[in-house]
Amino acid sequence: MFNIILHNPQIPPNTGNIVRLCANTGAYLHLVRPLGFEINEKSYKRAGLDYHNEKILTSHENFNKCLNKLQSKNVYAITKFGTKCYTDVKFNIGDAILFGSETRGLPGEVINQFSENKKIFIPMIENSRSLNLSNAVSLVLYEAWRQVKFINSVRSNE
Repeated sequence: MFNIILHNPQIPPNTGNIVRLCANTGAYLHLVRPLGFEINEKSYKRAGLDYHNEKILTSHENFNKCLNKLQSKNVYAITKFGTKCYTDVKFNIGDAILFGSETRGLPGEVINQFSENKKIFIPMIENSRSLNLSNAVSLVLYEAWRQVKFINSVRSNE
């Protein structure tokens, strides 16, 4: 399916919510260290419910090790410096989507590894700073999944 990468996430409930999101959409979650919390933190576990037992979560010592492990053909970085809206991207199964930390976004040395067409953004009104991380991941992941016709989903009309 899709790969979601969180670069140095800081807020445990956000990451827990994203664990839950990934488990319910068939996506894999990759956490790039350092994390702003411990994996056994109560608020992280509470937000993720019982989905932490799923085989969807991997943590990596750094971003380059994560990329080497994934070997995804397409890796997109969500950034306010993006040149293409996330809805204008043609996502494919196996693509990876990278999100920065809630407090700092993606560091320059990571953003600079991406070509302009792999830097994508989520539209917001003027003078807005950011969306909640779990909301941002939801928007982009569901758009990617929609594009592949919600493959492997359970539909209410079946």
